[in-house]
Amino acid sequence: MARQIISRFSFLIALSLLGGCATVATNTSQTFDTVVVDAGHGGKDSGAWRRSGPPEKAVALDVALRVDKKLRDSQLKTVMTRNNDVFIPLDTRVDIGNQQANAIFVSIHFNDSRRSGVQGFETYYHSPYAFDLAAAIERNLSTLPGSINRGVHTARFRVLRNLRYPSVLVECGYLSNRSERREAGNADYREQLADKIAEAIVNYRYGTDAYRRSNAMVARAGGGASIAPAFR
Repeated sequence: MARQIISRFSFLIALSLLGGCATVATNTSQTFDTVVVDAGHGGKDSGAWRRSGPPEKAVALDVALRVDKKLRDSQLKTVMTRNNDVFIPLDTRVDIGNQQANAIFVSIHFNDSRRSGVQGFETYYHSPYAFDLAAAIERNLSTLPGSINRGVHTARFRVLRNLRYPSVLVECGYLSNRSERREAGNADYREQLADKIAEAIVNYRYGTDAYRRSNAMVARAGGGASIAPAFR
């Protein structure tokens, strides 16, 4: 914990020295009522891909659609940068995000490496206001059985540094790793990923167990039907 505090303090100093090099985010981390859900890649941009499994653009979209529904079931407003297999330029994703008021931005991706043995979850942020949200998502994903926590890191990805409010990018495992590629191709596993991400967001905003309470309300109302997977 002390190490994380030092890291955040150092980042704040660095950000102040950089001045106008990036958008300075407004702190909506405790007030947001809208989540912009960004499914990475799409269309001509497949993202990470291996012959024996689905491309990143497909699994990222599937997880994002599931996260979107779970957040709406929890009474949060949502906006998706894409909801089908289309190419959306990074600047357009940023523009979509910046058009929303009192929001946060969550970008869903899967990772890649030249080394097939590398695996695990990683979460990235740029604004210091986004650190706690990034840490909450990383911590929640790491409760999945057999998961590997590769940590929370700062990055200058365009969808992080140019947003006007806190934004995070979630890497949901390595498609270059045989085991995680196989899991990514499983609809039940993608549902678990989405559940952990949505739970972290809702609990971060409304407090411990808020996600469970909202799910119970949806169940009593007769809702909560799952999204049909785009592929198996």
